[in-house]
Amino acid sequence: MARSLSNALLKGISGFPSARLSTMVSGSIFQNGMRYSTTSPNDPDTHDDFKPANKLENSGLALQDIVEQDVKDNPVMIYMKGVPDMPRCGFSSLAVRVLKEYSFLTMDMALADVPLSARNILEDPELKNAVKSFSHWPTFPQIFIKGEFIGGSDIILNMHQTGELKEKLKDMSSADEKSEE
Repeated sequence: MARSLSNALLKGISGFPSARLSTMVSGSIFQNGMRYSTTSPNDPDTHDDFKPANKLENSGLALQDIVEQDVKDNPVMIYMKGVPDMPRCGFSSLAVRVLKEYSFLTMDMALADVPLSARNILEDPELKNAVKSFSHWPTFPQIFIKGEFIGGSDIILNMHQTGELKEKLKDMSSADEKSEE
């Protein structure tokens, strides 16, 4: 009965003309009576504060230099789809979960997570290409530990299972303490 009810409901919705309408017109998609824009507006009445901005582009640094600086300055750097608190891909989510399994004791004997830095490659296609070119690796996420390219989520998971990742991250706290001095 539930199946026949859901089929009747779907047939009823698809009967509406707006439910079948899906067209693309100059950077806009019209679907179900709604307009979705795929471009940024060139409206003179739109204030610059509300236009999309690329922070990396406005920094004056080349993307290759930014990637190099990220890898050098961050003990654990991950280029991923999404951000650690909200990954946008299963592989990125897996990599973050594995890395968050590790923690260390700080100088005041408190337990702290591994210092994980990340950039969302979905925000900037040029950044994605710069990272690929830097590492010579085609897929994401890409994880760097202490300046060394490690690989993706499958490699991190394998290293975790064999204990190799624990070895790689074990002196993370002493490296952080030295950098604070």
